[in-house]
Amino acid sequence: MPGSPDMRVYEWQGEPTPVVDADNLLFFALGGFPDDQPGRSWDEEVAKPAAKDIRATAVDIYTEPRWLRKRRARNGESVPRRGPHAAKTIGISMGGGQTHPQNTAHSARLHQLLTNLLALQSIQRIAGWTNSNHYANPPPVLFMAFAKQLHSFYEKELRSVCEHDPRTIRNFPARLSVFSMVTINFGPATVTFPHIDYRNLAWGWCAITALGNYNPDLGGHLVLWDLKLIIRFPPGSTILIPSAILRHSNTTIQANETRFSFTQFTPAGLFRWVYNKFRTDADIDKSKTTTPAEHEQRKKDRARRWDEGVNMYTRWQGPVSTV
Repeated sequence: MPGSPDMRVYEWQGEPTPVVDADNLLFFALGGFPDDQPGRSWDEEVAKPAAKDIRATAVDIYTEPRWLRKRRARNGESVPRRGPHAAKTIGISMGGGQTHPQNTAHSARLHQLLTNLLALQSIQRIAGWTNSNHYANPPPVLFMAFAKQLHSFYEKELRSVCEHDPRTIRNFPARLSVFSMVTINFGPATVTFPHIDYRNLAWGWCAITALGNYNPDLGGHLVLWDLKLIIRFPPGSTILIPSAILRHSNTTIQANETRFSFTQFTPAGLFRWVYNKFRTDADIDKSKTTTPAEHEQRKKDRARRWDEGVNMYTRWQGPVSTV
């Protein structure tokens, strides 16, 4: 783990924990995992099967020798920005020059392997626990429970995208997920570099679920650099953070251990697309029909968008403890 004396370590055990700022706004959430019910185990029914399913898919995608070898710069290529581990992303994207929202492009074989993975019960249980009320007992769970307004905003905007263009296909049924995209970090030892996800919504949340066979006391911690905070991150648990503004990474794990992660998010471009009434910023700015008054109103909207977003955070009324 980072050894800087000004970093604090929070020995999180996986219980749902709100993290609030000085104004009691719930800034992010240590979501954890559901309490086991009599005769039921989240670890045995979900976390371990999900790790096994992700590993099996990785072997099918990469073939095992290539998957086990760290990705290094070669033939003019650079190491991926988030780290040298294997990873794939699937879902409805918008940004990077796209003129409209569309599903990520993959070969037919890769698309089938990824969609098959997302259809498995273990993965759908994680998606449902993270941000819907389908698998909750009692409802609601995580995203909805910790940030109801923000969750509703995500749900409404993605629904608008899909209704406007039926060619866009969600990763999960609407009852399970309000996020448009998933990144699966196949590892096998997922260790990310410090980074921000600058294409995500600035005040939005992404959900990170850690999986695999590793000792969370010795590695795999989530590091939030701007907060000088290191968080123990047990396998099977989920943390929701504003990944576009918090620089984050995770620590190394021990030799012969495995760590995967399952990350759900929605790019900021989708929200802009809906705000623009299903047009890009460039389309509006260049259009001869856009009036000076409309240009001025858009400037005002951009200036206040951050405040409107932060107002979607929950003002926490319950007890708090220092993290």
